[in-house]
Amino acid sequence: MAKSRFEYVRQFETNIRLLPETYIVVRIDGKKFHEFSKYYEFDKPNDERALRLMNACAKNVVLQYKQDVILAYGESDEYSFIFKKDASLFNRRGDKLSSLIVSQFSSNYAFLWPNFFPDRALHVRHLPYFDSRCVCYPNLQAIKDYLCWRFVDTHINNLYNTVFWQLVIKRQMTPREAEQRLCGTVSSEKQEILFTECGINYNAEPEMFKKGSLVTRKGEILHIDVVKQIDELFEGF
Repeated sequence: MAKSRFEYVRQFETNIRLLPETYIVVRIDGKKFHEFSKYYEFDKPNDERALRLMNACAKNVVLQYKQDVILAYGESDEYSFIFKKDASLFNRRGDKLSSLIVSQFSSNYAFLWPNFFPDRALHVRHLPYFDSRCVCYPNLQAIKDYLCWRFVDTHINNLYNTVFWQLVIKRQMTPREAEQRLCGTVSSEKQEILFTECGINYNAEPEMFKKGSLVTRKGEILHIDVVKQIDELFEGF
């Protein structure tokens, strides 16, 4: 690289590396996806095409870095990429990992969009955006608990959203009325409301909606009970 008197500005750059021998999670999350999904008229509470698009993007990212990634897990507009504790990609520079994963995911999302939404072209004022963060976890148990947390969160959110939107769509309640109807209810009560008032058996809902999606290092996309199979998923890591 050529030398010049202006080169001193490089001293202001930071080069922070993530802790060694820790598992790394790069989690991406949709930015203003409520507005995005509304503009493109996604089905409520779940749009199968949109979820499959997210899975396709995640699969491409995992296959690109399968030597360092253990698996990826996602639901709605979120995906978590879990890296091995000895991963050395980009010398474990957090800014590099975070920016690269989210940019590759975003570019895949825009590129693959026509495959899943051939009838809805992306508009320049309504493009998909994602943010990302890197978090280090000190041991295997912590990373297992992280994945279980995201899995349980998926179930909680999906059950609530399923009942909420069915009350709005089928029972023609206002969003405020649906919120008040569900306020203070537990899981079993929500499922009962869904069955008796909307005629839907929650257990019969698609597994992808209820359990999220898990992408393996081989590029397989699974919809499984993560909590029950957590030890199997991390065997060897």
